[in-house]
Amino acid sequence: MSPYALYAADLVAILVLTFAVYLPRHRRRDLVVAFLAVNVGVLAVSAALAQSTIAAGLGLGLFGVLSIIRLRSTELAQHEVAYYFAALALGLIGGLGTTSIGLGVGLMVAIVAVVAFADSPRLLDRLRQQIVVVDRAIADETALVAHLERLLGGRVHTATVQRLDLVNDTTTVDVRYSAGTLPFSSDEPMGATGVTGYPHAEPQGAGYQAGYERAGSVQPEPLR
Repeated sequence: MSPYALYAADLVAILVLTFAVYLPRHRRRDLVVAFLAVNVGVLAVSAALAQSTIAAGLGLGLFGVLSIIRLRSTELAQHEVAYYFAALALGLIGGLGTTSIGLGVGLMVAIVAVVAFADSPRLLDRLRQQIVVVDRAIADETALVAHLERLLGGRVHTATVQRLDLVNDTTTVDVRYSAGTLPFSSDEPMGATGVTGYPHAEPQGAGYQAGYERAGSVQPEPLR
């Protein structure tokens, strides 16, 4: 069995994965270079190890050591990490050449197809995840969820508070929600907490409003 057929199949698979699946959907040029480099590099090293007396387990161990090194680059999304693993797996299958051509090509097709399906924009297209900074400190979870649903116009599934800043009066929340499931509305009257539709106890204390009224009753002196 000639290994060159698997090499060619790997190159075709990574080109399809990069230029037909990833690039039209995400439009990030720098990762195109990264995916191609990772795949071809893994293909070359694994092919060299397969033709030498060094055990393949040693080569896979080296890849494992390299995989734990944190790359000093911009933060990657989880779907981009999945593309990295797919590119690496394609290179290993094509380079090691321990399987038949039919099985190797079948595995490559399966990897590309699974990634293309899982990253499809039509799959779970309403689900969203955002880090939202709310312009008020909201400690009540029910009020916070209701405010986020009105703000985002969707059903909030989880809202994890990452930072509750009582000094600057802000709340940083990791929100998982379904977009477009609720009508957007921000015109409802504000409750005592500053959250629409939730007139709970005043968060600033009972004397806050009275002090505010006293401050508002002071008339400025005329200019002399």
